[in-house]
This record gives sequence, C-alpha cells and structure tokens, in this order.
Amino acid sequence: MQKPIAPMIIRGQIITDNLIEVGGRGGDLAFLTPDAHHYIDALPLGNPAKLADLYKLSFDDILDYAAALGERLDLATNRHLQEACELSYLTAPTTPTLVKSSYLGLRHMLSREAIIEAVDSTVGIKYLEGWVKQRLIDGTDLEVRCFGARTLHIVAGNATGLSLLTIVRNMVLRSDAIIKAPSNDPFTALAIARTMIEMAPDHPLTKHLSVAYWKGGDAAFEKRLYQPQNLEKIVAWGGFASMKHVSQYIQPGLELISLDPKRSASIIGKDTFASEATMREAALRLATDIGALNQKGCVCARLAYVQSGTDEAGLQQLNAFGRYVYDALMQLPNSVSTPAKRYDQGLKAHVDALRLDDEWYRVIGGKDGEGAIIVSQIPEPVSFATLLDDRTANLVPVDSLDEVMDAVDAYTQTVGIYPERLKDELKDRLPLYGAQRIVSLGYAATMKWAAPQDAIEPLRRMGKWISNQINSPDATPGPWQRPPID
Repeated sequence: MQKPIAPMIIRGQIITDNLIEVGGRGGDLAFLTPDAHHYIDALPLGNPAKLADLYKLSFDDILDYAAALGERLDLATNRHLQEACELSYLTAPTTPTLVKSSYLGLRHMLSREAIIEAVDSTVGIKYLEGWVKQRLIDGTDLEVRCFGARTLHIVAGNATGLSLLTIVRNMVLRSDAIIKAPSNDPFTALAIARTMIEMAPDHPLTKHLSVAYWKGGDAAFEKRLYQPQNLEKIVAWGGFASMKHVSQYIQPGLELISLDPKRSASIIGKDTFASEATMREAALRLATDIGALNQKGCVCARLAYVQSGTDEAGLQQLNAFGRYVYDALMQLPNSVSTPAKRYDQGLKAHVDALRLDDEWYRVIGGKDGEGAIIVSQIPEPVSFATLLDDRTANLVPVDSLDEVMDAVDAYTQTVGIYPERLKDELKDRLPLYGAQRIVSLGYAATMKWAAPQDAIEPLRRMGKWISNQINSPDATPGPWQRPPID
C-alpha cells in the first residue's frame, strides 16, 4: 500500500520532491514528506520588506478572503479536508468521531462577525488599518500602529482547530507564517493551505503561509532556521520538554510567545447539594469538562474540589455525586467524548491499585478503559494527579473553599465553577494564586479567541507595536532647551 504524502507548502508552492518517510505520533501511520533540510533557505521570508504586499489589503479584503475560505472548508465537498480527516483518524490522539466533529466545525471559525469581534476586542481593528493618534498631556502627538511579523508557529496537535486559528491570526495581523505541523496532526494545516491555493493562488494571504513538517529537536535544521534574520517571533504550543528546547534559540530580535502546558480544575460549591436536580446538573456539566476532547486539552478538568464536607455525611454525598458524574460521562454524545483511543496503561495500573484501598478512595468505572471517577475519602488528591487523562478524574472533598487555593498555581489554566453565583466569591481570589481562566462549569472546552489565553493576549503579542512620536518645540520643549544646572 502506497504511503500518503504530506507535501511541504512554501508560500503558494506545493512541494512533493525529496521525500523521506516519517511516522505519525502513536505509530499507526507512516507518511512521506519532503526533507526540510533541502528547503531550509526557501522557508524563511528573508527580506521583511516582502510583507509590503499585505499592506495593500484592507481589513475588509481580509474578511472577504476569510469568508470565501470558510465556504470552501466544508467537509462534505472539500477533498483535501476529507483526505486529511481520514488520515487524522490514525495520527490524532482522539477517536474518529471527535476528529470528524472538529473538521465539521472548521468552517464556522471564519465568520465575518466572529473575526471582527475577536480582533476588535483584542488588538483593535483601527490599529491594524493605520496609525492611531492621541495627544499626550505634555503636548506630544503619539501615533501607534500594529504591524505583522515573520513568525514561526509550532502548533499543538490535540485539536485540529488550532491550525486554522493560527492561519486566521496570521491573516488579520498581515504576518508571514511558517507552521511546523505536529506529528499528531500533520495534515490539517496542509489541507487548509491547499484549499487556499486552489481558491486564490496569487493572493497575498495565500503567499504568506508556509506549512512544513520536520522532526522536533533537529538541532542542525533548527539552529539555521531559528535566527533573527529569518524570524521575529516564535509562537510555541507544547509540553515542558519542547518549550525548554525551543527556548535555547531565543535571543535579542527573536521573541518566544509561549502557550505552554497547563492543568485545569473545577470547583463545586456546597449549594450543589441543595437538591437532586442541582447535583445532577453539576454532574453533567463536570462530566462534560472532563470528557471533552477525551481530556486531551489543557482546558479539561482533571481535579474537582467539591465542597461536600469531609465528615461521613459529606462523603456519602460526594460518593453519590461521583456516581452521577460517571453516569453522565458515559452518556456524552460521541461528538464530544468517547472511550479513549488507547487508555494509558500506566494510569490504569494506578487506578486499579486504588480499588484495593476503599478506605481512602472509591473508584467508579475504569475497568474497561472507558474512563473513571476517583472519589477521594480524604481532602487530598491522588498522588498521580498529574497523570490523569483519558476521561479519568479525581473528586476531592473540602470543607472550605480556602482549602482549594493551595491547589491553584501558575500551572492552572482553566477553573470551571458551579454554581454560577460562586464566581463572585472566587473570581478576584483565584487569579492571585495563578488561575488564568474562569468559566461556567461545563463550558471549559468552549474557548473564545476574543478572550485572553494563558493570561496573555496572544494576538496582541504576535503583532509588532510601533510608535511614531511627534514633537514640536512650541508644544513640548526639547531637551536642548532645558536650563543648565548650577
């Protein structure tokens, strides 16, 4: 059987020469791709003045292009997406129904209204369209504009939408992007780029997108590419090891925008136990935050701190709630969650060991790799909390919400909270401990790119913010006009 080819795309040119065989993550698929070493001199844009063609486009032109692309990113009719989706069943960390659901959703990311909302609430469209002037209190006229940059994007592969989000961000900023395709999603960005080439091969937005695969950690290749004369910014998603690796190349003139690994949690308040209905509602919402993307996203809940109380009555409530969460997890639609593609065997060994210790933990489910809810009988998480994955979560009883604060740190990304009114008590405290995003329970996976991410505004960081300071000695005396000091 012929191995599939993942071409290299360099600014509108589709390259299928100098092929080498590589393996997708998980070992289910080997594919052919051009050897990046042969194209090291072609990948960088080189002269930054080549960005000038993007500045002949208005923001409306960019919106028109995005809307037209959205119409073509229809899985039912786009052969590139169809092929990428089928191949991604083998390389993705999630199951086929979740992969297909993500491909079906791509076209909806390109609505004019959504792009306008996201850009105007972060960068501000006027700063992309021209110089924005203000008069300072000392009489200085200050003009500010956001320019695009030559950027490398090291994209995560746990959600196919991240490739399209990267491409859209590149468009609106009028930047030049090189996307390093991840080994667990080597086909999505390519499918989108090929669609762009078919739609508008000579358009500046098409000509400022490159997609390539190379093995991460290839020092000989990366040392040549990751240089300030080639790139101005690196946007990196990834784990601890990959972040530590890429940071070695950072130097003056080359900025790292780090979207690094995080953990997320949930806080369930005592009012949850006011009735059977509120318990079941909270259980369904929590199950959704655990199960979405099969728990492969940083946004997914792994620990849930539940204000059930730690006495006997409280633990009985918590154990019943744990059963509700497990039952709800098993009933989630297969477009949201399924049993894991491969349940981690090391994690399963930990979970199975806890079954022998029902004095300290209760394990609900997990025998068939479908996911498990571990209910602590003490106010402490399991010792392997950082390994929780594949729809396996730990409910931890607490008496007071003060106990939760010790569990929140700089690695905490998303905190889902129930009931909603509990947020008023927590939303000014959690950020002090490190929490970066607060969300209504059940909505952890519905991230909005109009919002900050990882406690920064990536779109603003991806641009270059340039100032033009206009002074006149009549309005603001120059330094040469200062009186001498005796």
